[in-house]
Amino acid sequence: MTFMRILVLEDEEQALQRLIKIIGNVIPEAILTGTAASIEEAVAWFEQHPMPDLVFMDIQLADGTSFQVFNKIKITCPVIFTTAFESYALEAFKVNSVDYLLKPLDEHDVKKAIDKLKLLQNSGPATVDYAAILNSLKTSQKKYKDRFIIKLGDTIKSLCITDIAYFYTENKSNFICTNEGKRLPIDFTLDQVEEMLNPKNFFRINRQFIIGHHAIDEMKAHSRSRIIVRLSPPYKALTIVAVDRAIDFRNWLSE
Repeated sequence: MTFMRILVLEDEEQALQRLIKIIGNVIPEAILTGTAASIEEAVAWFEQHPMPDLVFMDIQLADGTSFQVFNKIKITCPVIFTTAFESYALEAFKVNSVDYLLKPLDEHDVKKAIDKLKLLQNSGPATVDYAAILNSLKTSQKKYKDRFIIKLGDTIKSLCITDIAYFYTENKSNFICTNEGKRLPIDFTLDQVEEMLNPKNFFRINRQFIIGHHAIDEMKAHSRSRIIVRLSPPYKALTIVAVDRAIDFRNWLSE
């Protein structure tokens, strides 16, 4: 049996252990040669070890995006990217990526990626169709986030997405407002949150707010075709749909 030497870059311990277990089940010939949780650790590993046969690479590492590793190290082996966000797909396929897997991963996803890798290795270099890849990502059934983990001091709370009315930014910090009116801090930016949510249920009305259908109490027409949205639970300031989002907002309401 020809062994496959695999390196895993992942900064979340739970996700790391899950991926290692999946690799063991899907790739019996796999040998885990190392793991790294940051760009710094990854660069140090590559400098001290021979190139592996395959890298599973989480895009969001502890100290930045894993694309920065390519700026420091010439990686010549295939890479399978793993991430919770669709937005990095095109950038991922500009380097030597063979697949782009959306979290949470399962054995079926990983097996398909390995089968694709073996097919490419047997058939030689192939031209990547970026448009087809992006279209496939958009049309496939994405796994949207069902829960958010909230940390309040030593307390950890698991909050179901159906219990959330809206997300907002205030004083450069980001928060969740629950259906009961509780305001809870989150570690994600609104750009990141937007990628995690099912667009059928939540809409980014402006730079400051992502709201759910059920959070809309009342709407009024405003100047320049804008729309005032009264939220429930209420927010202390006026909430207005941005001009460039007004048409998409109306379409979202009618879906």
